[in-house]
Amino acid sequence: MIMSSNPFHFKQFTINQDQCAMKIGTDAVLLGAWANLEHHPNSVLDIGAGTGVIALMLAQRSNEETIDAIEIDENAYEQCVGNFENSPWSDRLFCYHASLEEFTDEIDYKYDLIISNPPFYSPTLASPSLPKGENIMSNSRKIARFYDALPFEHLVESVSKLLSDEGKFSVIIPFKEEENFIELASNINLFPNRITRVKGSPTSEIKRSLMEFSFNKNDLKINELIIEVERHQYTQDYINLTKDFYLKM
Repeated sequence: MIMSSNPFHFKQFTINQDQCAMKIGTDAVLLGAWANLEHHPNSVLDIGAGTGVIALMLAQRSNEETIDAIEIDENAYEQCVGNFENSPWSDRLFCYHASLEEFTDEIDYKYDLIISNPPFYSPTLASPSLPKGENIMSNSRKIARFYDALPFEHLVESVSKLLSDEGKFSVIIPFKEEENFIELASNINLFPNRITRVKGSPTSEIKRSLMEFSFNKNDLKINELIIEVERHQYTQDYINLTKDFYLKM
């Protein structure tokens, strides 16, 4: 679900999103709440930050000194910077206005946690696979650029260069791309450790895969998350995951 252009108020911070094509949606909140912090990362990178909501969620959940973000779109970058500056954790958050390729080539640094809610879809998809009512962008030219912006292969290659040896990479993608993404990642020695498959309701199809990768080939843990029992009646699992953020949870 995609929210409106109005400011979105969480329990500990507010997101302005009027300048961003990609508004706050369920995917970002799921990933920001689901990402594993048990390894106590000293440094975090959010690839394709948009409004900055995921980085802000991680700042709320942790005491990491370094939480960086990168955003290629100028308007989104400016909005992200503003949201960081207006948050309680402004001294720990920094956004770079750069492409992932530029950032990867220029930075000499490794991150213990890399996270991405990709503002793109794999070219193998015939069309963006989103729940009913969600649109990537209203302008068809922007949709075309969306496809070419950052292929999955480019993402995993960059992550492999930026991730520390014991680091973790968390991402949310369409479920139908899960197998393809795992294959691309395994080609550069990134292995899935944890997967949560997301359904809107008990009877709906699986829409999303929350996935965690590392350079360690551990036993893969797979589970399922259902968001609603019926319209606006959320499951206890979803409430437990998001209650520290949503005002009405």
